[in-house]
Amino acid sequence: MKIVRENILVLFILSIGAFLRLYRIADYMTFLGDEGRDVLVVKRLIVNFDIPFIGPTASVGGFFLGPLYYYLMAPFLWLFRLSPVGPAVMVALFGIATIYLVYLSGRIFFNKNTAYMAASLYALSPLVISYSRSSWNPNLVPFFSLLLIFSLFQSVKTGKKIWFFLCGVSLGAGMQFHYLFLFLFPPLIIFVFLERKKLNLGKFIFLSLSGFMLFMFPFIAFELKNHFPNTKTIYQFLLSGKEISAASENWRVKLFNIIFRLFARLVFFYPAPEQLERFGKTRLFFWNLSIITSIISSFVLLIFQSVKKKQVQSVLLLLWWFFGVGLFYFYHKQIYDYYLGIMFALPFLLLGNLLSEIAQMRILKPLIFLGVVSLIILNWSGRPFIYEPNRQFKQTETVSRFVFGQAGGEPFNFALLTNSNSDHAYRYFFEIWGMPPVIIENEEKDPERKTVADQLLVICEMDDCKPLGHPLWEIAGFGRAEIVFESRVGYLKIFKLVHLKEELK
Repeated sequence: MKIVRENILVLFILSIGAFLRLYRIADYMTFLGDEGRDVLVVKRLIVNFDIPFIGPTASVGGFFLGPLYYYLMAPFLWLFRLSPVGPAVMVALFGIATIYLVYLSGRIFFNKNTAYMAASLYALSPLVISYSRSSWNPNLVPFFSLLLIFSLFQSVKTGKKIWFFLCGVSLGAGMQFHYLFLFLFPPLIIFVFLERKKLNLGKFIFLSLSGFMLFMFPFIAFELKNHFPNTKTIYQFLLSGKEISAASENWRVKLFNIIFRLFARLVFFYPAPEQLERFGKTRLFFWNLSIITSIISSFVLLIFQSVKKKQVQSVLLLLWWFFGVGLFYFYHKQIYDYYLGIMFALPFLLLGNLLSEIAQMRILKPLIFLGVVSLIILNWSGRPFIYEPNRQFKQTETVSRFVFGQAGGEPFNFALLTNSNSDHAYRYFFEIWGMPPVIIENEEKDPERKTVADQLLVICEMDDCKPLGHPLWEIAGFGRAEIVFESRVGYLKIFKLVHLKEELK
């Protein structure tokens, strides 16, 4: 009966988490240029069997990730009949699986109370939810980073070969979603060294390396075939010193801010810096006090469990925390919230562990209960769909349909005037509807200008939009033109340009 109650509670937590990640996902999902680029690649994989051996570009550095994310997208894009909603659902399912993995980690690392509290708070975290409702390669990092930590502990605890293999799989997969996964190499190596007597080191290295190579094979094959272009780019990036170096001013403040954000933004629904002025000083004081107290207490408890109780799991979490935060010392550009994806599960496990320990004191149980309920209410208030959806996916489809209609079934060139977006999302719809825009080639490749169509359709996402004479290649390459049609769809302007008559002569 006790096991049934526990399973029901876990199922309830997972159900709430699933609801928060899947409810009206098509209306709230992000669908801009990056998402359009990804579904274009995967559509060609499904329809044309054009298998990619390289993945999306990294956010900095100009190098590429591995193609695993595209392979994971493919079955969902196929199941949803080429609708971009499919890959977003895939990310949401990984998010739900991460909730269960948080529960399982808390249960095995510590106890069931830790597991319930950590999983409940993770399921409700608005920041975690927001990164679980759109298709984007970094959004899978939290699952695989926790899988790596969990597999490492299980390798030492059980000695089973499957966990050795999963350590390598987690690394090979995670490296293809974001290169910050490299931060997890030091804790892995140090932990394996510390616990080497409990491991069959030879089998561990062989099986983990096998799992890593298996998942990295397409990327490695690409590198070998093309003379290591990404390896060289990464090497130059690391040596350039512009984003990564040892020199850092106010490093203590920087590292404290990362630790603070790790707890504040993920667990305590703390507002972004630009929103702080909306809250009173008294509320912010107690908010900050609660967060800092939780950080210090969690850290002290973890050290105590590592040193005094010699808990292997606490040592592993301490290494995860130390290197996950500490290696940001070498990075000198803006650190976005999703960069912390390699540690998303950590503050929930630490806080669950802390609250579980304190709850053993009977006199403090009501206070702990009140604190957990307050956190649940606070996070529930930040659920992402309490506001009107942006409907980016539907809007992009609607605008694309309008432009497609203006083409009149004839070949057309296409351009997007924007401040920060790219045109891949629009091009995706044109392609699945069977008439992709003709890409204008330069004169060396196309001396007869056969790639210049009779019409150019322009979508404008800027307020002050003047397509005539614009230096963008898609417009400049079309040649001298005049506007024959102008309309508005939502907040976007649509222009149709044709060649000037004297230009044709």
